[in-house]
Amino acid sequence: MPRFSIIVPSHGVAGRLSLALDSVLAQSFGDLELIPVGDAPGTPAAVLAAGYARRDPRVTPVHSPPSAGLSGARNTGMRAATGDYLLFLDGDDVLAPGALAALDGRLAETGDVDVLYAEHERTPWWEGEPANPAAPLLAKAPKDAFGPARAPDVTGVLLPAWGTAYRRSFVGAHRLVFPDGHFTDVGFGGLVTVHAERVAVLRSVVVRHLLRRQGSRPNLPGDHHLDLLDRVEDVLTRAAGQGLPADRSGPLFEQLFAAVLRTAAHPARLTGRRRRAFFRRAGRLYRRHRPAGYRGPGGSLGVQHRLLATGAYTAFRLLGGANRKACAAARRVPHPRGLRTRWYYRRQLRRPLDPDLAVFCAYWGRGYACNPAAIHAKAAELAPHIRSVFLVEADQAHTMPEGVDHAVIGSRRAWQVLARATYLVNNANFAEGVVKREGSVHVQTQHGTPLKKMGVDQSTYPVVAAATGSFTKLLGRVDRWDYNLSSNTHSTQMWERAFPGSYEQLEYGYPRNDVLLTATAADVIRLRRELGVPEGSTAVLYAPTHRDHRTGFEPGLDLEAFCEAAGEHVVVLLRAHYFYDGGAGRGTGRVIDVTGHRSSEEVCLAADVLVTDYSSIMFDYANLDRPIVVYADDWDVYRETRGVYFDLPAAPPGPVARTPEELARVFRDGSYADAGAAALRAAFRSRFCQFDDGRAAERVVRRVLLGEPPESIAPVRPLAERVPAPAAAPLVRS
Repeated sequence: MPRFSIIVPSHGVAGRLSLALDSVLAQSFGDLELIPVGDAPGTPAAVLAAGYARRDPRVTPVHSPPSAGLSGARNTGMRAATGDYLLFLDGDDVLAPGALAALDGRLAETGDVDVLYAEHERTPWWEGEPANPAAPLLAKAPKDAFGPARAPDVTGVLLPAWGTAYRRSFVGAHRLVFPDGHFTDVGFGGLVTVHAERVAVLRSVVVRHLLRRQGSRPNLPGDHHLDLLDRVEDVLTRAAGQGLPADRSGPLFEQLFAAVLRTAAHPARLTGRRRRAFFRRAGRLYRRHRPAGYRGPGGSLGVQHRLLATGAYTAFRLLGGANRKACAAARRVPHPRGLRTRWYYRRQLRRPLDPDLAVFCAYWGRGYACNPAAIHAKAAELAPHIRSVFLVEADQAHTMPEGVDHAVIGSRRAWQVLARATYLVNNANFAEGVVKREGSVHVQTQHGTPLKKMGVDQSTYPVVAAATGSFTKLLGRVDRWDYNLSSNTHSTQMWERAFPGSYEQLEYGYPRNDVLLTATAADVIRLRRELGVPEGSTAVLYAPTHRDHRTGFEPGLDLEAFCEAAGEHVVVLLRAHYFYDGGAGRGTGRVIDVTGHRSSEEVCLAADVLVTDYSSIMFDYANLDRPIVVYADDWDVYRETRGVYFDLPAAPPGPVARTPEELARVFRDGSYADAGAAALRAAFRSRFCQFDDGRAAERVVRRVLLGEPPESIAPVRPLAERVPAPAAAPLVRS
């Protein structure tokens, strides 16, 4: 029987689940069982947990349907547990190093208590210092094990379920379970308080809790706040049935109604009739369960207690009105920066949304490209009633295709359409000042599969973090997203982790890659001619990514020398990262600079082989099922300075070369396209080409612009049934 059973619900946190599981398995105290609770077999979290189970026998995954919620997942985990003590951990939290050893050491000092409360650290996503809210409360507790009457303020009502160790036999003897619905921690913690006889505290941090970006559920508006009264009634009814003495029932009653009053006093949580009904029901509970001889607190909280007890809703509602009005008046004062533009935009915001207007933008206004362009084109076909405007920087306006309506970023028309559009589609982010209006739909299409660290995961890499700017502002932009596109489950999990938000993930594939499945041989031949690829040659697309620790473009390879060494049939299509698109060609001889070509997909179609270092273009190019070679001459430096999500040389899409000589050799001997290379590519495609089947744009248009239900959207065609666009040149030459 293990000492600890750690139960980790994982619904909706697959992107960060590995961090939670790693924090448990890395503990110096190893007498444990780890129970991840997933939705169902085959879901991203369940697949991840199954991988851990194969590697470590202490991991025992179980399943609970999402409809059962957090309480159902925890109860399922408890039924599967066999340890002496139960410990709960949210799937996006981590155990502090040494936590289990500290818990075990404290239990050795106190004996087998029913409950061991510990400190926890609440960590904001970016700005702000971590807080330890339990520390002041636990500091008042006795140093040894104690009966609850000695420290009645130490209850589970004020402490979360995670970070507390519960003796499993105690929980089972009293048939304690997490109640359904919301505020399940309040209900469970209150019931534990009613029944516990021996309690102890550990004055050190056990769990590091990552504060949810959109705030905890109890702070958000909605009818779920009515569940709080159900939990309060459950606990007080059980306390009365147990005959809990006044010295214990008084503090429990006060803590429960402190939570009730916080909700009743918050105008945004419950509005109108529901708020009044909440208050009246709370008053009835207050009067029915108030302990004999109970005297409420002093100060303004005491005033709220008295108003609740007497049912004086109108007086209660007006109590905090003056402060709220003052705060609202301060927020209405306009900022002086860009005053004329800001006022114009604000006036436009007062006009109604245009239900048939969509605004698109790609790469911060670099032109008509990537996923936004593919969705724009498909919308013209399937949703012709939608009027689309593409935003573009002034110096790129001349590159826009004929017939595509566009506006220059920063112009009055650009701000006008941004204010009134119902649909806003971008592969990066719209300007900082863009307001997310109620009823508008923001679609983040992304522009690649993440190998390198993205979003808030960049924060621990100083060079990258310095270039990124404010992570708080970044997360504010994420809060505008309604949908986020993904081309594989790896991306789904990493986006969830790097860009935490309440958006819906659309695992539809990348619309820009549709053409890689739908283009014909004639298209390929035409594109090669347009790019100047000599007939009969092998076109090697060389597409290096940028280096955050360097300034300016450095090809990293002598391309003319490579052509000479690789063979007379080889030409190179050089596509530098778009950061370095200066408009001037760098090609000479057998090197053709295609950096300025607007479509990376067309360049991919024209190429017979891809050579890249760590660029995300490899994930897109893999859809063509053509050879890929990784040139990883500085992988160790890149990994340390930029950060990566997986070890590319250990799971590459083809041969890995570390030097120019190795790179030339795989072309001379044909191993870049042999059976070994094909096997590597097949495994890579299975992992990263899951959803790109040529119909991604159609799925997005139907779901987002036409409002079709998810179940009516065409499913993704299996990888084995897809036929990529044909290559032009033979893949292996003598």
